[in-house]
Amino acid sequence: MGKGGDAAVALKGKDELKEMPKYTWKDVKEHSVPSDAWIVYHNKVYDVSNWHEHPGGAVVFTHAGDDATDIFAAFHAPGSQNMLKKFLIGELIVESVEHKDAHQHAFEKAYRDLRSQLIVMGMFKSNFWFYVYKQLSNASMAGAAFAAMVYSENTFVHVGAALLMGLFFQQCGWLAHDFLHHQVYKKRRYGDYSGLFWGGVAQGYSMQWWKNKHNAHHAVPNLHNSSATSQDGDPDIDTMPVLAWSLKQAQSFRELRADGKDSPFVKFMIRNQKYFYFPILLLARLSWLNESFKYAFGLGAASENAKLEREAKGLQYPVLEKIALVIHYALTYAFCTGMGRFSAAYSFGLFMIMTCTCGFFLAIVFGLGHNGMAVYDAEKRPDFWKLQVTTTRNITGGHGIPQAFVNWFCGGLQYQVDHHLFPMIPRHNLEKTHDLVTSFCKEWKVGYHEADLVDGTYEVLNCLDRVAGEFVTDFLLDGPTM
Repeated sequence: MGKGGDAAVALKGKDELKEMPKYTWKDVKEHSVPSDAWIVYHNKVYDVSNWHEHPGGAVVFTHAGDDATDIFAAFHAPGSQNMLKKFLIGELIVESVEHKDAHQHAFEKAYRDLRSQLIVMGMFKSNFWFYVYKQLSNASMAGAAFAAMVYSENTFVHVGAALLMGLFFQQCGWLAHDFLHHQVYKKRRYGDYSGLFWGGVAQGYSMQWWKNKHNAHHAVPNLHNSSATSQDGDPDIDTMPVLAWSLKQAQSFRELRADGKDSPFVKFMIRNQKYFYFPILLLARLSWLNESFKYAFGLGAASENAKLEREAKGLQYPVLEKIALVIHYALTYAFCTGMGRFSAAYSFGLFMIMTCTCGFFLAIVFGLGHNGMAVYDAEKRPDFWKLQVTTTRNITGGHGIPQAFVNWFCGGLQYQVDHHLFPMIPRHNLEKTHDLVTSFCKEWKVGYHEADLVDGTYEVLNCLDRVAGEFVTDFLLDGPTM
């Protein structure tokens, strides 16, 4: 335990105290980095500085210096708040929170009540047989692809098998996502073990790398870090120097250069980013495989948040993580080489087909979920509900694409808004949840956005084009033409 636990020692025997120490909102905001991290939970103040033993990892630091009440509820089962008791240092002076009026307090109470209603309705309970079906159907895809690759000598059949394997990887992504959000099992380790199989063995991804990245994304979607030392930004929009989702992000690489100017490569990529979007999606899985391998074997980390967690905490399942990746690559080798029958060039081509197919199919859904939506500075983020709703896009059927296909292809993330509000609700209950969320938003006049696969993709490309235009204009004001 780090400084956080030690800080609570002063309150030992606090039950006998008439009053605990009182802190203003300004006091809380001054403790916003991992080494000095205070959070607020239901108007109580907790010092979680250096709490690297946190079961969920470094995501706890995304709300350092802020109110973590709602994101805590989103990620934890009832009763988990008992773990916070040892970090309690005082109470928040509610009147000092000047950015919330009576309407905002009523709104927060209302969406917390909606969460309680969903619990009573059983929306957080998973259907065992649904997940048996999903696992068997995924396994059948891999089995069919392997059989086609091993028993056929036809190149077109091999290409089809590689495409099917890419789709298998994508569908395994949604399955591992469900398990690691603990939508299926109440006991966390069962979800972790399932995630190790469907994420590690089946896909080649480090479970802990994914959890660090994805949990931080859920906590602070589409947020820029407030400072270089803070861990309050969304790693999923950390796509520089190849893609920028806001002018501020496009300008960010200037800070890394001694002359304070943009590099020629950055200028070229950002100016043309709408053209590079789809090629980048095709290669996305290569990046994820690389980052997973480095993280699992201690060779590096893609973000400061992940680096901090890896160095301070180590791997949660150090042996199983490595074994899972070794098995994955052994199976990949067997598949792409046709059990040793194919040439190196032919095998590499098949590997790239399945890898690019998976990367594109996964990333197109991720992109529609958040890209092109609102982007905030971390220190200016809205409340939990408005943050999740305004940065997130639901995906509908349209342009001749049936909703049933969208539901299967997107693996539950067609209800991305609803999933972000209640990430522990199993995907088979999201449709009913969506109806209640829609009604709630209408009642409180809070909008959320939906688009089909085609229109949503156009929105993403238009966002990239707009940011590129702003970047070009900004550059012209600061220097010579591009």
